[in-house]
Amino acid sequence: MISIFYKDNGRITVSCSEKDLKSMLVADVVWVDLVEPSGDEKRAVEAFLEMEIQSRAQAEEIESSSRYFETDDAIFANTNFLTPGADEYMMQPVSFTLKDNVLVTLREVPLRSFTELQRRMQVNPRLYPSGFSVFATILDQRVDLDADMIELLSKEISQYAKRIEGREDIDDELLIDISQLQENTMVVRENVVDKQRLISNLMKSTLVPSALDTRLSVLLQDISSLINHSNFCFERLEYLQDTVLGLINLDQNKIMKVFTIVSVFLMPPTLVVGFYGMNVRLPMIAADTPNASFWNWVIILVLMLLIDVAIWFVFRKKKML
Repeated sequence: MISIFYKDNGRITVSCSEKDLKSMLVADVVWVDLVEPSGDEKRAVEAFLEMEIQSRAQAEEIESSSRYFETDDAIFANTNFLTPGADEYMMQPVSFTLKDNVLVTLREVPLRSFTELQRRMQVNPRLYPSGFSVFATILDQRVDLDADMIELLSKEISQYAKRIEGREDIDDELLIDISQLQENTMVVRENVVDKQRLISNLMKSTLVPSALDTRLSVLLQDISSLINHSNFCFERLEYLQDTVLGLINLDQNKIMKVFTIVSVFLMPPTLVVGFYGMNVRLPMIAADTPNASFWNWVIILVLMLLIDVAIWFVFRKKKML
C-alpha cells in the first residue's frame, strides 16, 4: 500500500496510487509512506526520486554502520519501532529515506505514530512544509510512545513491589514474571538508545535544515531522561528479584528448621526405645510383678517425655526456638 502526501493549494492531500507520481513535481511531495508495497509501487517511487529504496533486509540490518548513512543528496536511516504484545514487545523495522525534502518510509505493519501523524498533517498542513519536519515529528511521537511504555513498566514494577511487600504468592512464577519485566525493560532501553544514535547522526548531518537543530536537541534531552528512567526501573527489578530470592530462602530455612527440631526431639525417644527394646534384663523394668507390661510402658513413656522437655527447655534458654 502506498500513501502519497503532497501540497495542493495550501493543503496536504493524500493519493493512494503510484500512477499519480508521474504527474507530480518533487517540490510538491512531502511524504511517501509504503506499507508492504508491491513491486510496482516501489519502482514508481524509485523512478520518481531517481534513487534506490532500501530493501527489508537492509532495514533490518543491526550493525550501527549500516543503520544510518548518507550520500551527497540523500539520507538513509533504519530504526525499530516497538509494538506491545501480550507478554513482550515486538520490534518492527522501519526504513527512512530523505531526498530533495521528500521523506520515504518503508514498513511492514501499521504503526500508531504514522496513523496519528497522517491525521495531523491534514488538519495543520503548515506545520509540515517538508519531509524533514515530518521525520522529526515521527521521531518526536515515537519518543513519547517510548516514554509511555517506560511509565507502564514502572507501574507494573510498583504492583509487583506491593505483592512482595504483602508476601502474596512468593514463588518461582513471580521470579519468572520479574525476569520477563527485566527483558521488556532492556528491549525498551535498547530501542530508546537506537533513537538517540539516530538523532545524534542527524544533528551532525549537513543535509538536515538548521531550523531543526533546536527540536532535535530537545529530543536528545528527552531520550537521555528516558534512558535514566529505564536504568532505574532495571535496578529496581534487580532489587525486587533479590528480595524474592531472599524471602524464598527464608521460607526454606524455616522449613528446614522445623525438620531439624522434629529430628532432634525424636532422637532421644528413639534411643530410649532402642535401649529398652533389647532382649535382656534392664534397670527400672519389673518382670514378675502384676501388670508389669503396663507399668513398664508407662515408665518408658515418662522417661521419653522428660528427655523431650529437658531438650525443649535448653533450646528455649538458648533462644533456638
